Amino acid sequence: MKNYGIFLKISAVLWFIWGAVHMFAGIMTDNFILSGDIAGAVSGIADAVDPATLQANYPDAAGAIIGQHGFNLLWIGITTLICSFFVWKGNKNAIFLAAITGGLADLGYFLFIDLGGYSNFMPGTVMTIVSSAAIILSFTAYFQTKNQVAIA
Repeated sequence: MKNYGIFLKISAVLWFIWGAVHMFAGIMTDNFILSGDIAGAVSGIADAVDPATLQANYPDAAGAIIGQHGFNLLWIGITTLICSFFVWKGNKNAIFLAAITGGLADLGYFLFIDLGGYSNFMPGTVMTIVSSAAIILSFTAYFQTKNQVAIA
């Protein structure tokens, strides 16, 4: 029988990295918003766009919406980072919680930012690959060993 525990360990490391990067992105996005630099927040998210084209007089509501996005990045990053410790141990709930929160967040990013051409490969697309790999590895380990007593 193949030992799938290494899949969980790699997945956990990937989720830890993904979570830390998204916590940082959330903090930076909200820092720009709270300092009144909406264009800076937008250019941090859409990093393939020339920042000069994003200079505008944004309404306060746009800043609030982007600030909410920054908050979402922060809590999703925290959630996946915490889950990473439990994924390491093979916890089923953590495997699925990380996949749902991180995976769906990155699906939205992929559909609207990546496919729209607004993101550079690094770090944006790379983070989508990281979350996809974490999901594939942890799901493989879980579904190949779910009838065994321990998988880690």
